[in-house]
Amino acid sequence: MTDTPLIKGYGAATRALGPLTPLILKRRAKKGKEDPARQNERHGKPVLTRPDGLMFWLHGASVGECLMLLPVVRRLLDSHPAAHVLVTSGTVTSAEILDKQLPERAFHQFAPLDYPKAVDGFLNHWKPALAIWAESEIWPNLVRKTRAKNIPMALLNARFSEKSLESWSKRKKSAQALIGAFDLVLAADTQTADGLTWLLDRPVEAAGNLKDAAPPLPVDNSALKALKSQTKNRAIWCAASTHDGEDIHILKAHKQVLDRYKSSLLILAPRHPNRSQEIQKLLRSEDLSFVTRSSGKDISRDSQVYLFDTIGEMGLAYRLSKLTFVCGSLLDGLSGHNPLEPARLGNAVLTGAHISSFADSYMSMIAFNAAQRLLSPEIIGATITELIANKARLSELQKTAQTYATGRDAVLDYVWEQLSPLIPETAT
Repeated sequence: MTDTPLIKGYGAATRALGPLTPLILKRRAKKGKEDPARQNERHGKPVLTRPDGLMFWLHGASVGECLMLLPVVRRLLDSHPAAHVLVTSGTVTSAEILDKQLPERAFHQFAPLDYPKAVDGFLNHWKPALAIWAESEIWPNLVRKTRAKNIPMALLNARFSEKSLESWSKRKKSAQALIGAFDLVLAADTQTADGLTWLLDRPVEAAGNLKDAAPPLPVDNSALKALKSQTKNRAIWCAASTHDGEDIHILKAHKQVLDRYKSSLLILAPRHPNRSQEIQKLLRSEDLSFVTRSSGKDISRDSQVYLFDTIGEMGLAYRLSKLTFVCGSLLDGLSGHNPLEPARLGNAVLTGAHISSFADSYMSMIAFNAAQRLLSPEIIGATITELIANKARLSELQKTAQTYATGRDAVLDYVWEQLSPLIPETAT
């Protein structure tokens, strides 16, 4: 792999900055962005002992990418009964969720910071036989040093925005040295496939979005049973992954629903649960009665909103509701969230105007009559009310959404077929 002046400069800069990383991590830890007890992992000094035998390494930036990789993790373990899987990520939230969801013989570690000493320590300790990365997080030192050890590398579900592709186009040789270092690159969409084909001077295929093939979100059945008992005979809808500025639109919509259905319940699930206090303040200002999931209190008949301020429980939220408005889509600057998670669990799916990150999924679902896109926040309440009133229409949307979502599992089969030639059978 030929290093460009840009890559060489990056390597020199990160080598010089290495001694400052403890201070950087300390500041991030104060903001809750790092686990203070696990900072050695970020410096390439793992505490865990490496299991003997074949080790597969998968890396995702955060929660979404890591959850997307779980079906690949399971297939690797099923096909290699003596192997282990290491999954790395860079966020505290993803670590918490993966600790709960990774199967036996798979475990999580924080990815090393991208300075040479940390990367060397990480690779020398874990000695992976295969490296699989997700989407668009390209760390130059980690890529270069993994490639230098002749470890087979795959970039799955590659997704680059038009702006990102344009930026890479100005550094085409660096793109070829870094993205081109992967033995296999499969794009999630045609825009990325076309852009990478031009950048790398080699065909890159749009295999489809691997997030489409995720298993249904898990659930604690005892919690589900209890909450179903508390919400019996109520019209329930969910606003999933709200961002700052979206909650007020959702609450005004719910007030419209309450005008028609006084016993209706909104499950309000913020994208970042640490916003719970500010949302509670907003709920009080809107004179809406509520209970928080984190409090552990029961939902009473007087509760109008159930604030889902916990992590890793959306499988529970979607099983309580049969109608979900997927947020991250109501304001300029947002780009949507995955509609297939609620659809896979039989929810009718609504969303807002700003859905560029999941445009392919949404456009296909809309064409299949499996989702609705509402271009104005002002019509959310009326649309929800109409669907609750029209049980036949709601049932039709639920069925088509679930049928569409479960039909996407073929993406995983195709990705696995392309990945299989890279998978070694024994440790080297």
